[in-house]
Amino acid sequence: MPMDLPVSRELRSRVDDRINAWRVSVERVSQTQGSILAFGRRGTQPVVLKVIKDPGDEWRSGEIVDAFDGKGVVRVYEYVEGAMLLERACPGTHLVSIALNADDDRATEILVDVIGRMSPCAPAHTVPTVEAWAKGFERYVAGGSTQIPTRLVLDAHRLYTDLCCSQSQARLLHGDLHHSNVLFDSDRGWVAVDPKGVAGELEYEIGAALRNPQERPNLFTDPTVIEARAQRFAHELHLDARRILAWGFAQAVLSAIWAAEDGLVVEPNHPCIVLANAIRPTLGMEGRTQP
Repeated sequence: MPMDLPVSRELRSRVDDRINAWRVSVERVSQTQGSILAFGRRGTQPVVLKVIKDPGDEWRSGEIVDAFDGKGVVRVYEYVEGAMLLERACPGTHLVSIALNADDDRATEILVDVIGRMSPCAPAHTVPTVEAWAKGFERYVAGGSTQIPTRLVLDAHRLYTDLCCSQSQARLLHGDLHHSNVLFDSDRGWVAVDPKGVAGELEYEIGAALRNPQERPNLFTDPTVIEARAQRFAHELHLDARRILAWGFAQAVLSAIWAAEDGLVVEPNHPCIVLANAIRPTLGMEGRTQP
C-alpha cells in the first residue's frame, strides 16, 4: 500500500493484491470506517479501488453496482468479494455542496434525474428486502431502550409494516441515495455511488434524501421543504406523495434506531426524530408523540 495507513497486515496485503491484479497506479489512499479507498488510474482511466475491511453488508457490493450497469450509478470495472474497481467521478463534487448553497430545489432536481436514470437488473445474489430491514424495530423494542419515545417506535413500525404489505412492484434500489452519495463527473454528469442494495418499491428510495444533507438538519426538518421535496419527487417520477412521506416517517425512526444501535445518544432533538415528528401531522398521526 503506497501510504502508511494504520491497518492490519492482512488488510494491507489484500489491498496490495488488488492493486497488482487490477494494474492500478495509485495516487492517494484514504480510509473510511468500513473500507480502504485507493484513488488512481488504470492506464489513462481514472479509477477508485475500494477494499472492504470486514465481511458484512458491503462484502458483495460489486455485484450491486454491476446490476445498475452504469445507469445513474458509477460503473464497476472489476470486482471480487470484498473489493471492487470503480469508475472515478472527476472532479467528484458532492451534491451536498448545492444543497448547502441555498439551492435545495436544484439539488432535488438532480436527485430526481439520477433516480430516473437508474434501470437496474437483478444482481447475481439475493439482496435484502425492505421487510428484512424492519427487524431493527423488533430489536429495539426487545432491548427495552427508552431513548426514542415508545409510541413513536410503535407507530413507525406499524406504518412500515403496512407499507411493506401494500408495496407496488419491488425492484433493486440503491438503499442509501442521499446528497453525499451523488457526485459530479465532467463527462457523465451526476452519478450515484455506494449503493447498499435493497429490494423494495421506488417510493422507499426517497427516504434517505428526505433526511439529508446531514450538515443542515434545519433544512430537511422544515415542513415546507419536506412537502416541496415529496411533491417534486412524486410529480417527476410518477410516485405516490403520501407513500413517500409515510416511508420517510418510518425510515427516519428506523434511522434513529440504527444510530442508537451504533452507540450514539439519540435525544429528542436528534434530526431524525425531529423529521419524524414534522411528518407525523401530514399522515394524520398528531398528538401521539409521548411514550
